Amino acid sequence: MIANSHSKIAVCSRSFSRHPVLRAELTQKYSDVTFNDEGLSLSGPSLINFLSGHERAITALEVLDEIIFRSLPNLKVISKYGVGVDMIDIEAMAARGIRLGWTGGVNKRSVSELVISTAISLLRHVPEANAEVRADIWRQHKGRQVSGKTIGIVGCGHVGKDLTQLLQSFDCRILTHDILDFPEFYAQHNVTPVSLDELLAQSDIVTLHLPLDETTTNILNAEKLALMKDDALLINIARGGLVDEEAVKQLLISGQLAGAAFDVFAKEPPEDQELLNLPNFLALPHIGGSSEEAILAMGRAAIEGLETATVPDPSFRG
Repeated sequence: MIANSHSKIAVCSRSFSRHPVLRAELTQKYSDVTFNDEGLSLSGPSLINFLSGHERAITALEVLDEIIFRSLPNLKVISKYGVGVDMIDIEAMAARGIRLGWTGGVNKRSVSELVISTAISLLRHVPEANAEVRADIWRQHKGRQVSGKTIGIVGCGHVGKDLTQLLQSFDCRILTHDILDFPEFYAQHNVTPVSLDELLAQSDIVTLHLPLDETTTNILNAEKLALMKDDALLINIARGGLVDEEAVKQLLISGQLAGAAFDVFAKEPPEDQELLNLPNFLALPHIGGSSEEAILAMGRAAIEGLETATVPDPSFRG
């Protein structure tokens, strides 16, 4: 059934636009939809041009700031395809009364599973061993197991909680650091809340699950990273900009950090080839939420958000 047939919808996201199921479900509800069929990376003037004349939009990684909102007086609703909102100026959005469609946690299992897979890959030297076999080198690597390790989860929101539950079968000791307290969840899953410094110093694997804002930017700077054990692993499948990438590189080179896996970078795609080519560094192209199941869940949440959107609190950070 067509709903709001007179409302013009723009889909900025390239992956949403090329997904046949999501396209079909959206066009079944709305008759006037503009998809990003040219696969454009939209920003600044090109984003304004694409959104011009539309009342509602589904966006993903596009940067939406005061200039964008000021240039689009007809825009009434932004529905988020994905969970991060650090690319949206929420204060400017709220000031103009633009509504936000957002659903937390829709890609949590996709991210959690990738955290575990990267941890195992690094502990068992999977990328290095695979490269050697392909190069006709047959050499066994002695690795370590996830089981029994101390896991430090920085940020115990949707993903942090889901990861905690998945790790129960590995008999891990779970530490967490969060600005909020979740005593019932911690008690139920035998989680110990600690300070960030304690978590870094005690954990065998540190994994980040934070939004990016003024309080979390560079939260793991060189000083904080130096607290980690030299046989520890660092995983960032949350947001680029949370970690000092240069400091991580130096620790990996010197052996003061055993390994790191990043799915996100301060600048994407990353350009530091020295970091990317380190044998103990695993780099991925921002695929944390890119399982087929998560894509469908995020897309359907974005479609629903076109109708359920509300003006966000100016302090909302996801």
